[in-house]
Amino acid sequence: MTHRYIKIGATVAVLLLAFVGLMYTTLREGTEYYKHVDEVMSTRQTWEGRRLQLHGFVVPGSILVKPNTLEYKFKVQSKGAVMDASYKGVVPDTFKDDSEVVLKGQLTPQGFHTESNGIMAKCPSKYEAAKKVG
Repeated sequence: MTHRYIKIGATVAVLLLAFVGLMYTTLREGTEYYKHVDEVMSTRQTWEGRRLQLHGFVVPGSILVKPNTLEYKFKVQSKGAVMDASYKGVVPDTFKDDSEVVLKGQLTPQGFHTESNGIMAKCPSKYEAAKKVG
């Protein structure tokens, strides 16, 4: 009977170690923090070099497009904190002044570098309740 329990225990231990190892390697590479601009700016050095999803609003008049390229420079803000951001690629139709955005990328000393296809934007007017006429 004891030999049977040893086999069961060894099998459970091997499966548990394999599961923990798989979870560790999967989560280690794919970990991204979801933070607001003001949270990141309050402890900027902590977040430099880390993968982030950064939430904020595009500062009106800050979107600059380098001529004949798809290189964008803009500012995002949240609760008064402002951060420079950059992106190279095609932006969504809803990316414009005052739009709410979530940027996927990495914080660098020059600002937030957004990955390819790393901009998700929504237009607040699309989601507001219709005004009653009357």
